[in-house]
Amino acid sequence: MKSKRLQQLGRAFYERSPDVVAKALLGKTLIRQFRGERLSGRIIEVEAYFGLEDPASHAYIGPTSRNAVLFGPPGVAYVYLIYGIHYCLNVSCLPAGQPGGVLFRALCPLEGTDTMAKLRKLQPNASAKQLTGGPGRLCQALGITREAEGGIDMTHPDAALRIVDDGYETGPIISTPRIGVTKAIDRPSRYLITERC
Repeated sequence: MKSKRLQQLGRAFYERSPDVVAKALLGKTLIRQFRGERLSGRIIEVEAYFGLEDPASHAYIGPTSRNAVLFGPPGVAYVYLIYGIHYCLNVSCLPAGQPGGVLFRALCPLEGTDTMAKLRKLQPNASAKQLTGGPGRLCQALGITREAEGGIDMTHPDAALRIVDDGYETGPIISTPRIGVTKAIDRPSRYLITERC
């Protein structure tokens, strides 16, 4: 990893197609300010969702109060609940009015792992996979909820959720079909890097 000053990703980064944004997010660092503590993790797995042209996307049915973030400006956190218990974090892509998003599926924890373990109700020596290996685990480990973090502008320098580039260079990117969807299941829109924690 090259030594580089942290550079927060701005609005223009997210104004592109969800697949382009998804691949570009790999290796970047997701930072969460949680009760005065900084929690962070390197993004190692994501999925792209393509809005009105993608039956698996929450935006496919058109704008609603629930999915409005996906139709707004890019770089905004879209948080939803699955199975009534797990939150999932996404970021909006494309210019306002063109819905798209990227789901964060896994992180390699970097800072605040003891707090992550407490939030996940695990032992302090829990593995990275146990802490942040999956979209629901990731949100629980970072204390993310729809009520508090949904709609946060992740491009704002003081945002409780933001993504930075520290110069980390990823190895090869692997593309596979998405996981846990029942529509457009063969679309290769899940991306991950081979470097694991």
